[in-house]
Amino acid sequence: MEPLIDRPTSVWRKKRAVAARDPGAGFLMARAVEELDDRLGAVQRSFADGAALYCGLGDAADMLGHSDKVDKVLRVEEGALAASMAGDVIPAEGETLPLGAASLDLAVSLYALHEINDVPGLLVQIRRALRPDGLFLGCMAGAGTLAELRESLLAAETGLSGGASPRVLPFADVREIGGLLQRAGFALPVVDVDEVTVRYDTMFDLMRDLRAMGATNSLVQRTRIPASRALFVEAARVYAERFSDADGRIRATFNTIWLSGWAPAPTQQKPLKPGSGQVSLATALAAGNRDPEDGKG
Repeated sequence: MEPLIDRPTSVWRKKRAVAARDPGAGFLMARAVEELDDRLGAVQRSFADGAALYCGLGDAADMLGHSDKVDKVLRVEEGALAASMAGDVIPAEGETLPLGAASLDLAVSLYALHEINDVPGLLVQIRRALRPDGLFLGCMAGAGTLAELRESLLAAETGLSGGASPRVLPFADVREIGGLLQRAGFALPVVDVDEVTVRYDTMFDLMRDLRAMGATNSLVQRTRIPASRALFVEAARVYAERFSDADGRIRATFNTIWLSGWAPAPTQQKPLKPGSGQVSLATALAAGNRDPEDGKG
């Protein structure tokens, strides 16, 4: 499989972001941790062994550790990133999950999967690491994320040089992710999207946040020629022209795909077998179309 993400570069940029730890750029992760807490709170059970996988920062692991839902929490990060972190962090090499089969009851991953080359392979590994009836909860950037920045850079570079280099990741559609969960063998898969619009004074303020998140361009096919100042000035002009509000501030879209699935277990609910229903579809539709007053004396 041809890799899409330059993983060493991606990890290096995450390492730089973790070291700098700009609190102003942590709004997406803070929102995701809060949402994770809410979603976990809605699950009517507790978990003996949990793990935070490739979350970059320790926020998710800290939340799990303080939750009354999880007894024990592991933290797994890319090897080069793990080596720079304090505390007990399990290093992972490449995209290989260093956990034994059926060793977890809960696995969570925040904002990591969109920067993994083999997403189906990693999902399979996560499912194998879960015990029967174990839960996976995660989120990733989805289609539509940074659409304004993508369009502005493309328009600016095309106008200046007649061509364009890829500068923003291609993000997956929510339907694709649902299919990947099923392919990985998860039962009861669920996906949904949380859309957030963030406003900035200029495109350069947005790019500053992306750098602080470790989320700048790490595509394999990116150009290695440093971009000119003229490109970014023109892109900022296009951005302000096309995507600004009445007060002059620009908009940036972040679409977060939330996904969950369970490791199969005999105790889980199963869909009814075809033909096992006691009422025909025609009868149900007829009942649904009946006047509310029908049958009343």
